[in-house]
Amino acid sequence: MNNRIKELRKQKKITQDELAKAVEVTRQTIISLENGKYNASLQLAYKISRYFGTNIEDVFIFEEE
Repeated sequence: MNNRIKELRKQKKITQDELAKAVEVTRQTIISLENGKYNASLQLAYKISRYFGTNIEDVFIFEEE
């Protein structure tokens, strides 16, 4: 699953650490999400999309295999 977290974060001019604190995860989790090494839980996906004021589908791109 791909995502637009890094792009959205840069648009808002916030650091990985600021986003991590806002959605109550570690900075390492944000790094892993941005690098595609970790898929967010539904709860985390919701928190991230709500933080950016958008829908989950606008942050996370699900591609069927």
